[in-house]
Amino acid sequence: MSAVWNYFKVNEDDKTKADCKLCSAKLSRGGSKGSAFNTSNLIKHLKSQHDNEYKEFTHASKPTQPTLQQTLARREKMSRDNPRAVKITQAIIEYIALSDQPLSEVENVGFLRLLHVLEPRYDVPSRRYMTDTELPKLHDSVKKHIHSLLQASSAFSFTTDIWTSSVSPVSLISLTSQWIDESFTPQRAILHAKQFRGSHTSQAIAHVFEEMLQTWGIPKTSVHVVLRDNAKNMIKAMNDAGLPSLPCVAHTLQLAVHEGLLAQRSIADAIAVGRKIVGHFKHSALAYSRLEDIQGQLNQPIKRLQQDVQTRWNSTYYMLQSLIEQKRVLGVYVSEHELPGYLTAHQWALMEKTVAILAPFEELTKKVSSYDALASDVIPAVTVLVRLLNRETDEDHGVKTMKATLLEAVKKRFSDVETNPKYKYRFFSNNTAPEAKLHLKQELQMMSRAEAEESRAEAAEPPAKLFLKAQASTSSSLDTVFEEIAKEQPQAAQPLAAEAPSPREDSPLKYWGVNKIRFPTLAKMAQKYLSAPCSSVESERLFSSVSHIIDENRNRLTADNAEKLLFLKKN
Repeated sequence: MSAVWNYFKVNEDDKTKADCKLCSAKLSRGGSKGSAFNTSNLIKHLKSQHDNEYKEFTHASKPTQPTLQQTLARREKMSRDNPRAVKITQAIIEYIALSDQPLSEVENVGFLRLLHVLEPRYDVPSRRYMTDTELPKLHDSVKKHIHSLLQASSAFSFTTDIWTSSVSPVSLISLTSQWIDESFTPQRAILHAKQFRGSHTSQAIAHVFEEMLQTWGIPKTSVHVVLRDNAKNMIKAMNDAGLPSLPCVAHTLQLAVHEGLLAQRSIADAIAVGRKIVGHFKHSALAYSRLEDIQGQLNQPIKRLQQDVQTRWNSTYYMLQSLIEQKRVLGVYVSEHELPGYLTAHQWALMEKTVAILAPFEELTKKVSSYDALASDVIPAVTVLVRLLNRETDEDHGVKTMKATLLEAVKKRFSDVETNPKYKYRFFSNNTAPEAKLHLKQELQMMSRAEAEESRAEAAEPPAKLFLKAQASTSSSLDTVFEEIAKEQPQAAQPLAAEAPSPREDSPLKYWGVNKIRFPTLAKMAQKYLSAPCSSVESERLFSSVSHIIDENRNRLTADNAEKLLFLKKN
């Protein structure tokens, strides 16, 4: 605001006028609209009528000339411990960690120019300083915070996996943690992506795993379960370390589906032909442009065919889906151009039936790989899957062998889900449900012998949602069968005073957050069991980030610094 307003005020009755505080003269503000207002008339009045005040005004309005000392201070570089410099340095190391930037970013000419424009007085630290000082400092700060969070729980679940870089001679073993806090909110933390030297034997894995737990002060008694892959060395390592573990459900589904797809020669042949067709378009820009032209002529959306990866069964599912979507387009294409393979009408039919059978597997894989999936999802999911595969329909003609093999593979690979104490309650078969309830009672009594009577009373009426976490989704065959089974619970299995079933879309964590006071001992058990994820996807996601940190441009990054950067990015 101009200093002239020290001598004037806006007229209360007419905003287009200003009143002189010295002589009460009423002056125009220069127009009838706010956009036209100015102070020219006010300054002229002050100059002609109030000489002394006008001199004060001109003196106050005159910009002051900075002293030589002030000028030099503005050009002088800030010291490293200057509060503003400290904040900028901290922001740079956070930017590097969170954005997958190399530590050499502080030597990048464009980056240096940007900082010079923003703050000319800031002296950018060297790469060595950022690596040796700032990175460890930030890592230690975040690690201290994570450690304080871990102190609030006594039961943890973990995921682990091993990753080897394709651009650097580095192997890493992961350790991610998941637990439920007192408010029944799930907490997660990346604890390690530790360098793993030497042969990946079970003894070596067990030794490294114990070291990682010791680093965080987590006793083995606090380990509820470790989610790992199905590799024999990993299974044996957990057994050698005396740690309870479960296979990754997503990985187990992968193995089961792989068996089913290979079981029927005619289906495997149809997939092989489809793979050749997709490969042809992937390696020929001309072929793809022709395909896109046909899509446009048929008023279909421009879509690319999906290439599968043989180690990921759902990528084969997506490939078959994309081929079926483009069946008409491909029919026109093959009438005008050559392809390395041709799908017969019978093979098209087999592919469509295969996609229909695999759809529940794909839906289930998505669910168990989701961020909030729990181990308690597994029994309901497997039970529903088995029932779907047991059903015979008219559409099974031509795919019966594959369907039967899938059923046997699912039964074999998930044969212990009902007997494993990590998976709990409801959707058990009639034979194992009583045994599961007995285990529940026994563990309650073991947790607090002083509260044994209370525990027995609670165990006599376990809430329906203790170990059931079913996710809401759009209507599907899985949803239909789920609801069907939920209504079939025999009367003999019903407790005398059971909790009313909760809506399927409700979270068990939400339930226990509300009912932990009603069932305090059961709530402690729920905290423990509901901490378990049903897949090791968290570790896989972790290593997806590693591939951005250790790449061709940063293949000399040490494993220790890679772990620090990954720790900061994911926490």
